[in-house]
Amino acid sequence: MTGLRTDLYELRMAASYLRRDMVERATFSLFVRRLPPQRGFLVAAGLAEALAFLEGFAFDEGELGYLRDTVGLDEAALAGLRFTGDVWAVPEGRVVFADEPLLEVTAPIAEAQLVETGVLNLITFHTTVASKAARCRLAAGDAQLVDFAFRRTHGIEAGAAVARASAIAGFAATSDVEAARRYGLPPSGTMAHSYVEAFPDERAAFRAFATDFPTNPVFLVDTYDTPAGVRAAVEVIAELGLTGPVGVRLDSGDLATLAVQTRAILDGAGLTRAQIVASGSLDEDAIAALVAAGAPIDAYGVGTRMGVSFDAPSLDSAYKLVAVGDRPVLKLSPGKATLPGPKQVFRDPTGASGDVVGLRDEPPPGDHEPLLVPVMRGGRRLDGADPAGEVRAARGRFDADLAWLPEPARRLADPAPLTATVSPALAALHERVAAQVARGATY
Repeated sequence: MTGLRTDLYELRMAASYLRRDMVERATFSLFVRRLPPQRGFLVAAGLAEALAFLEGFAFDEGELGYLRDTVGLDEAALAGLRFTGDVWAVPEGRVVFADEPLLEVTAPIAEAQLVETGVLNLITFHTTVASKAARCRLAAGDAQLVDFAFRRTHGIEAGAAVARASAIAGFAATSDVEAARRYGLPPSGTMAHSYVEAFPDERAAFRAFATDFPTNPVFLVDTYDTPAGVRAAVEVIAELGLTGPVGVRLDSGDLATLAVQTRAILDGAGLTRAQIVASGSLDEDAIAALVAAGAPIDAYGVGTRMGVSFDAPSLDSAYKLVAVGDRPVLKLSPGKATLPGPKQVFRDPTGASGDVVGLRDEPPPGDHEPLLVPVMRGGRRLDGADPAGEVRAARGRFDADLAWLPEPARRLADPAPLTATVSPALAALHERVAAQVARGATY
C-alpha cells in the first residue's frame, strides 16, 4: 500500500513532527458531525478495509524519491515508516449516530497524521453506502434486494465496496462477480435488452437463454411490450418443460401496474411460484411506494441510487486530534468544536435512552454496553482477515441493531435520530481543557 495515498498537508505535518523529534503517541477520533437529511441512523462499515490500509502503509524508494525531487520533502524522515499504532472501533454493522466515534487511532503522531486521509475516505464511503442500503432494506420488507450498482459506481473498487456494504445492510446478492467471489456473496444476473435484441424475437432469445442456463432462468420481459414479453416467457417455459424456479424482470414503465399484470399472466399459466424482479432507478422511496401500492414484486435490483447514495453522497465526517501523550486537546471552532480525550460510546440495550459518549476508561453508566472495541495493536489486526466471514459477522450485527433501533429513527421520511449525550466525566474534562485554552495555558 503506497504511503502517497494521503493529502500533501498530511505529509508536510508528519515531516515537520519528525524533524522536531515529536514522537509522542497521539489519539485521533473519527466521527460524523451531523446526519444527512432523512437519515435517522448510520451503519458503521469500512473497518476491514481501513485496517488493511493501515497494515500496508509504507513508502517505497520510488515514492521517497518523488517526495524529495518534486515535493521538496526530506525522504530520510519517512524512510522505513510503518503504522505501528492501536485502533479502537465500532464493529462493522453496528448502528451509530452523530457525534459518536466510529474509530479512534492512537499512534506516534506522525503516523496517526499520515493515515488520516485514507482511513477517513474508507470509513466515510462504506458507511455512507451501507446506510443508504439499510434504508432500502427497511423499505423492501420481506422482498429480496440485489446490488446492481457496479456499472455506475465511482470506480471499479467502489463497485466492490458497494457490494460489500450493501451485503452488510441485508442485500441478498450482487451483480459484481469479483465482489461475490471475494466476500462470499451469491452472484446474481439475468440478461440485458441487447441480448433480447440480438435474436429475431423474444421467444428465440428466451429459448436460447433457458437452454444455456436452465437453472432458475429470469427473463427480461420489457424490451418491446411487457405483457407480450411475459406471455413469450410463459410459452418458452412450457415449451422447454422447465419445472424449477423461474422468474421475469421488469426494468421500465409503471412497475406497480406492470407487476400486477405480470402476476396475473403468470398465475393464469399455473406459474404461481415464478418470481417477479423489478429494477430501474430504484431507491428506498421508489421501493416503499411500490410496497405501499401492493405491487406483487418478490425482489428488487437496486443500482445507481444506492451505489452512489444519490440523495446523500457524502457524510460530514471528521478525524480530529483529541490527545497528545497524556494531554487531552480540543477545538473550540464554532460549528466544529470537538471533545477531548480517547472516548467510548455506551448504549442502552433496551433502547429506552440515547447513547452516552464518555471517556474510554470510565465505567459504563448503568446497564449500558460499550460499542468501541480494540481491533488493532502495534499496527497489526487482532483478528485474522477473512473477507467473507467479516461480512457475515457484520450482517449479523446489523440484523440485531436494526431490530433494536427505535421506530422513530427507522422512519424513511422525517426520522428522529437518537441523540447522544455526554457523560459527566467527559463534560468535566471538556470544561477544564477549554478553560486552560482560554487562559492560554497548556492543560
